[in-house]
Amino acid sequence: MAARAQLPIDAHLARIVEAVREVGALVLVAEPGAGKTTRVPPALMEAGFAERGEVLVVQPRRLAARMAARRVADERGERLGGRVGYTVRFDDRSSAETRVCFVTEGILVRRLIDEPELPGVSAVVLDEFHERSLQADLSLAWAARLRASAREDLAIVVMSATLDADPVASFLGCEALHVPGRTHPVAIEHLERPDERRLEEQVAGAVRRLAVRGLVGDVLVFLPGAGEIRRAREACEPIARAHDLDVVALHGDLPPAEQDRAVRQGPRRKVILSTNVAETSVTIEGVVAVVDSGLARVARHSPWTGLSTLEVAKVSRASAAQRAGRAGRTGPGVCVRLYTKHDHETRPAHDAPEIARADLSELVLLLRAQGHDPAAFPFFEAPPRPALDAAEGLLGRLGALDEGGRPTELGRRLLKLPVHPRIGRVALEAAARGEPERGAALAALLGEREIRLAARTRLDDGARGLHESGPSDLLARLEAFEAAESDGLSPRTLRSHHLDPAATHAAARARDQLLRHMHRYLHRGQVPMQVEGDEEALLVAVLAGFPDRVGRRREAGSDEIVFAGGGAGKLAPSSVVRDAMFVVAVDVDDRRRGATVIRAASAVEPEWLLELFPERVRDSEEHRFDPKQERVEVVRALTYDGLALDESRSAAEPGEETSRVLARAALAAGPEAFCDAEALERLVRRTAFASEHDPSLPTVTQETIREALVKLADGATGFGDLRRASLLDVLRAELGGDALARLDRLAPEEVRLPGRPKGAPIHYEPDRPPWVESRLQDFFGLTDGPRVAGDRVPLVLHLLAPNMRAVQVTTDLAGFWDRHYPSIRKELMRRYPRHHWPEDPRTASPRRPSR
Repeated sequence: MAARAQLPIDAHLARIVEAVREVGALVLVAEPGAGKTTRVPPALMEAGFAERGEVLVVQPRRLAARMAARRVADERGERLGGRVGYTVRFDDRSSAETRVCFVTEGILVRRLIDEPELPGVSAVVLDEFHERSLQADLSLAWAARLRASAREDLAIVVMSATLDADPVASFLGCEALHVPGRTHPVAIEHLERPDERRLEEQVAGAVRRLAVRGLVGDVLVFLPGAGEIRRAREACEPIARAHDLDVVALHGDLPPAEQDRAVRQGPRRKVILSTNVAETSVTIEGVVAVVDSGLARVARHSPWTGLSTLEVAKVSRASAAQRAGRAGRTGPGVCVRLYTKHDHETRPAHDAPEIARADLSELVLLLRAQGHDPAAFPFFEAPPRPALDAAEGLLGRLGALDEGGRPTELGRRLLKLPVHPRIGRVALEAAARGEPERGAALAALLGEREIRLAARTRLDDGARGLHESGPSDLLARLEAFEAAESDGLSPRTLRSHHLDPAATHAAARARDQLLRHMHRYLHRGQVPMQVEGDEEALLVAVLAGFPDRVGRRREAGSDEIVFAGGGAGKLAPSSVVRDAMFVVAVDVDDRRRGATVIRAASAVEPEWLLELFPERVRDSEEHRFDPKQERVEVVRALTYDGLALDESRSAAEPGEETSRVLARAALAAGPEAFCDAEALERLVRRTAFASEHDPSLPTVTQETIREALVKLADGATGFGDLRRASLLDVLRAELGGDALARLDRLAPEEVRLPGRPKGAPIHYEPDRPPWVESRLQDFFGLTDGPRVAGDRVPLVLHLLAPNMRAVQVTTDLAGFWDRHYPSIRKELMRRYPRHHWPEDPRTASPRRPSR
């Protein structure tokens, strides 16, 4: 029996029990070390709450539930599993005698599925609520709704060390009680500048500095995950030998015996290398120093798959405070942070609630199965409506909800399985196709971490897949698992197969659990559990779970995948799926800027889509313009959510749709593709000028040209037809003969000059008078310059020297002859003596230069 030391919470237990008894609910904020986790639940039991049923104490982690239950049982001198017990995934130490049961959030949700009104439960204690997991929010809302309706006798206690209590107390209609903890000072040390060394080297350096100072207790080191713990353990071993220290690991995947060894006080001082499981569990006696990496491996929900993925991220300031507090639970301590003070101050105060960022498929299915509208369910903080809509859409595609949002029989089966609906759908489809055992294993491997060590490090390098080629990265994972299992799943065997022992054992446990549930709920004739199946059954099962992630290679042999519904990605070099034209993307990294990398894919055959999702397959016929052939073709396609599964092409016949598509392509190409662009521009400008002097004259505008192009496409099938039809001829025909005659009078294309055998083109430009240019000698014989617009507008004359540069620009040719020509003539005679420069240009005839 462990010594029952006095804790700060003890002085407040009577008030806590009384508040819960009077109102039925309480929000308790107790500082770290106060003793809320181990003292409040048994106090409720002793006060009579357990006479009406169990006191369920909900913890966010399995380790915390186990440790707290063991501590309470020890302090009371009782056997674990008697009046005090726990139930976590893969481990149950409770009995019919148990009155205080520590459970994880997932266990409580599973119980809500089977027993929505929680019969036999007198109180629900939600511990560490500040972490705001999705399951914790659901549990709070569900319990509050029960207390307001069918279970007025149900007591609710919400506990945390860092919670903003008032909003939760307002939600429950109760008071918030604040209890101080033990106030031992903790000295915080930050880095002066970022340390670029590997994390394990930083940890070893910090442990060495603490040991040299004369460490008087244990060191608790917070690291992101098991891999970092293993590397840090290797780096710290020389220091441990030099200073007589034990180095132990603490994380959720360890067997209970090893976890207990890490938290128990031993004969020597310890360096405890832990994930964030130690952040909010009961006090670990003997810890006087904390080394905080400032990192944690946290669950992130992929918007692609809806499944949780683990990634390393910086912890919030609240988590950093919790970690530092571990050094001051039993006496003064020190916290060494492996990051700068500026880094700490720029971190968010708290992590965002999971309900605001997570996939909500499981939650929506549970609520729908109980007859609730998820959008109207009384959550403490309502989830975003787009996330609810996305979850409803996914459940519909999985066949879990019907068009009215009601659970189908398949949906109810999925709800009975302790996995995400996607994974459950894979398992059920495989079972229905004769592969229950392998299907369950495949589903378990989908839901757990990658077991192959090489696959974790070869996602982005230039090396090819872990196998030469194959139909599915998931089958490659399954084959590796089965090969190791056939040799026995000992750590040595798993390492020889290059598999992660912890991840592989977790997958094996998940497989076995899933099989138990499948046989319990599905073997009763609901799903035909056939005895034979094949590889195809598993591939179809993967498709059944990921119907919204189907893609097609952009072209044969390419790594680029175009997805149904839009978007694209690229297969990682490590993928074994090299030949399949159609794939389903199962594991996707879309956090990189400008790139979506498909880390795991599985082959798909078009006929499987027709079999599973006939309502989403369309047979279509579409007229398209082929820019290479410059003609309209008919594309007949079989599509899945817009993705072509099969298509054929043929030349289009003349018709209304052909003309419409051709006209759209012609307008996009522009009129210059079908005629002389300069000639077209001259016509536009001439009509614009002429209409200024005769408003009744029609003009050729851009709209006129567009209409002419559309008319030109009538009855045509390609650009060749349009070019042969002549856009300029169509425009002239539209103007009509009378308008063309008037146009030629008002805005002729050219003017005849005495010295030119051909007419000189007249230039019409916006906001500028019309003009013409030619050699000065070409104007000999003219007394005055030519005019347009019915002789109302004189042309601007650009009079050019033999070098084709203007010697004069004028509209007054007569004045030029009188005032400027005599002096210019002298210069021209000197520079161009072979040219004829008459004294009187009005009467002279143009001559060619002598040779």
